[in-house]
Amino acid sequence: MGWIGETVDSIKSIQIRQVLTQGVSLGMIVTSALIIWKALMCITGSESPVVVVLSGSMEPGFKRGDILFLHMSKDPIRAGEIVVFNVDGREIPIVHRVIKVHEREDTGEVDVLTKGDNNYGDDRLLYAQGQLWLQRHHIMGRAVGFLPYVGWVTIIMTEKPIIKYILIGALGLLVITSKE
Repeated sequence: MGWIGETVDSIKSIQIRQVLTQGVSLGMIVTSALIIWKALMCITGSESPVVVVLSGSMEPGFKRGDILFLHMSKDPIRAGEIVVFNVDGREIPIVHRVIKVHEREDTGEVDVLTKGDNNYGDDRLLYAQGQLWLQRHHIMGRAVGFLPYVGWVTIIMTEKPIIKYILIGALGLLVITSKE
């Protein structure tokens, strides 16, 4: 009968108690992942402690698909640091290097100008219209470490949603048909 026939027979033989147990287990896994994410947010001080590099603008330092680990401390941002920032009107954060720092004399607040290592000019064209500098509230965090290529899983699932649905379906089927 094969693997498919055995899977169908396995699904037919599932009892309600087994389904509830597996549902609770799945819920605990999802809840654990959310708790870990929130704990990382508290520890790092960043709203997104882990991000994936989505473009080649930071090559050769960071390549598309690298995962960056972020930390946001109270220390002033300095030229040369790699930051991840949000721009008003854009959903996807940007990973670039700080090239200039401007301290306001009246408030002491620091504004920064960024640039991708692989780009010709600064990022003022990426900022919101009329914006010349990034303020601290735009900065999500500073890059403190990275894992090369691991983020390709996220990129592939975003660019090819069918793969994401197949993977989710296969994992769901695995959970439903598991005997433990």
